[in-house]
Amino acid sequence: MALADIGVFGGSGLYELLDDVETHELTTPYGAPSAPLQIGVVGDRRVAFMARHGLAHEFPAHRVNYRANVWAMQHAGVGAVLAPCSVGSLRPELAPGHFVVVDQFVDRTSGRADTFFDGPEPRHTSMAHPYDPALGRAIADACRVEGVVVHEGGTVVVISGPRFSTMAESRWFSQMGWHVVNMTQYPEAPLCVEAGIRYGAVALVTDYDAGLEDDASVEAVTQDQVFEFFKANISRVRSVLFRALEAVEL
Repeated sequence: MALADIGVFGGSGLYELLDDVETHELTTPYGAPSAPLQIGVVGDRRVAFMARHGLAHEFPAHRVNYRANVWAMQHAGVGAVLAPCSVGSLRPELAPGHFVVVDQFVDRTSGRADTFFDGPEPRHTSMAHPYDPALGRAIADACRVEGVVVHEGGTVVVISGPRFSTMAESRWFSQMGWHVVNMTQYPEAPLCVEAGIRYGAVALVTDYDAGLEDDASVEAVTQDQVFEFFKANISRVRSVLFRALEAVEL
């Protein structure tokens, strides 16, 4: 019997989501997940929540055990995952406080364990459309009902971290036509696809990445700014998540 219908990976600043939870400590073939699974109820949905960075943010993005986290969600029986995350904007119109429903990623990470299919037989998974459109629509609709400015569609470029981008990198990302930058969407998104779990990202713009090339008044981002901005907006993230969780068709 499945423990949950739908899952949520909590990002920076979102280490708890549900009240009155059952806690499940899981072991996986890939080692320990970032945190225990917390199972609770939203409406008529059983929801599995996991803090992807750990309960005290002890795992920076490049040290998150993404395979163990996704395996735990699959083992819990979830059919879909909503993934709130913080992103830096690469475009003036994507302002801090806006939400972006990304539909493509570009991987610029290195050294991360990023597949369940290590052999001996080859297995190649289509990744043309890694984000589930129906989940994206549910997230966008929830944003509009909550009065949040939302942008539907966009490409997230994923960097290894823990450092932020240089100005040259940020300028290059923007010139390539990409929209936002993040450190955790890869390999979390493609691993969910490999595991047969529908995946949708709830991306909160916290800053302009390394500043905007045509606006010298915008300063480069710092860690404290990102964490404080996400913390200040956590209630909006929660409201959007709860509304989307109830609306998603499974």
